[in-house]
Amino acid sequence: MARPDKKKTDLSTEERIKSAARKVFMKKGYGASRTRDIAEEAGINLALLNYYFRSKEKLFHEIMMERVQQLFGTVTPILIDSSTSFETKIELMATRYIDLLIANPDLPMFVLNEIRKRPDFFKSQIDLQQVLMNSSFLKQLKAKRKDIDPTHYLMNIIGLMLFPFLAKPIFFATGIVSEKNFMSLMEQRRKLIPKWTKAILQTK
Repeated sequence: MARPDKKKTDLSTEERIKSAARKVFMKKGYGASRTRDIAEEAGINLALLNYYFRSKEKLFHEIMMERVQQLFGTVTPILIDSSTSFETKIELMATRYIDLLIANPDLPMFVLNEIRKRPDFFKSQIDLQQVLMNSSFLKQLKAKRKDIDPTHYLMNIIGLMLFPFLAKPIFFATGIVSEKNFMSLMEQRRKLIPKWTKAILQTK
């Protein structure tokens, strides 16, 4: 009888733990989550979880960096790509962010909540300011409007993409938007965001 591959077994167990940790951390946040909760979600004992990840902090670090990379890593390659036009960058950002957030609707709230609680951790891991300052996007924006602070412009773009997902519970609770209608609005938003951001550049 063939013996089980220990590497595959270890990888499978580690992935089960990380999958369970994603669910628990996303639902409860770092502070309210316990390693016991994660072990139960993964269907393993606490000793085995501690064998793979010696602390909740270490496990959270991995999950948090995955989520931060999901949220901010989506836009970074677009910003630095010198082969695409400014208009194409905006279209790509709108499409990729909306796709990402439809698939992971709780992602922005989780990441922003944890960054607010642990800003030093976030700052030590990702230097978005440096990425932006050296980006093709910034050079293209300055060529179009030197008088516009790029921070304002980026805030507007990100706000247009993130805010509907952050405010979704309010929209649903008040009956302003239904779940079906929300998806339709997000599909429309892919095309509208490039138009709205273009209008900002035309504002004097």
